[in-house]
Amino acid sequence: MSLRVCVLGSGSKGNSTLVSTEKTRILIDAGLSRRETFARLAAVGERTDGFDAILISHEHVDHVNGLRLLGIEWKTPIHITHPTFDTISWDAKLSAFEFFTPGVKFSIGDIEITPFSIPHDAVDPVAFTLESQGIKIGVVTDLGYVHEVVKQRVKGCHCLIFESNHDLDMLKVGPYPWHVKQRVMSRHGHLSNMATAGFLTEDFDGEAQVLVLAHLSETNNHPEIARLTAEQALAQHANSGRTALHVASQSAPTEIFEF
Repeated sequence: MSLRVCVLGSGSKGNSTLVSTEKTRILIDAGLSRRETFARLAAVGERTDGFDAILISHEHVDHVNGLRLLGIEWKTPIHITHPTFDTISWDAKLSAFEFFTPGVKFSIGDIEITPFSIPHDAVDPVAFTLESQGIKIGVVTDLGYVHEVVKQRVKGCHCLIFESNHDLDMLKVGPYPWHVKQRVMSRHGHLSNMATAGFLTEDFDGEAQVLVLAHLSETNNHPEIARLTAEQALAQHANSGRTALHVASQSAPTEIFEF
């Protein structure tokens, strides 16, 4: 028995993560097109069918762009909060919905899921932890700051997928209009590399075997800047050598992490 995790894509053009056991397969967010989702599943040797659920974190297009076609093809339940459901225009062919409430655990097959609220400029945004067979996975992106609930929920994760969206200097001098820069930097925007480093230095328990930096901006960040900033923060942990650091990409899936 094992728990497998793969970030199929992460960034402003589409987000999607696979979590599976031998009994259960879950897709967290469906921000990639159907074609791209299938291509990336195939690229890592995964089947393109047989999903038990699609979890939706919030309504922004980079998290739901492929939802309609994937939902129709797979005929799998879409798990979503009521407020997020109400913001989306649904195709009549989609009818399998399950509603969850932030803070209330639920199970899909042999995976227990805990959704929890995060600060982002969406109607009811959530992050997730998923547990099975004693293994805990955290998927935490699209948040403006790391509040206490996030700190507590991600403790004990064996694999943590965590946002490191932008380099502040690159954002400030970059091409975005000022109002967009303000949004990104706000407490309902996205985490900077330094904000993520602050979490890793002060609140990360150092238990994760795998840490994946996610949702990097292609305009206002660079993978090596994000990686170096996180490495410097992790180096301050006495047990830093146990955490393997990876950077998720917008253009290709990560390897499959197996626990």
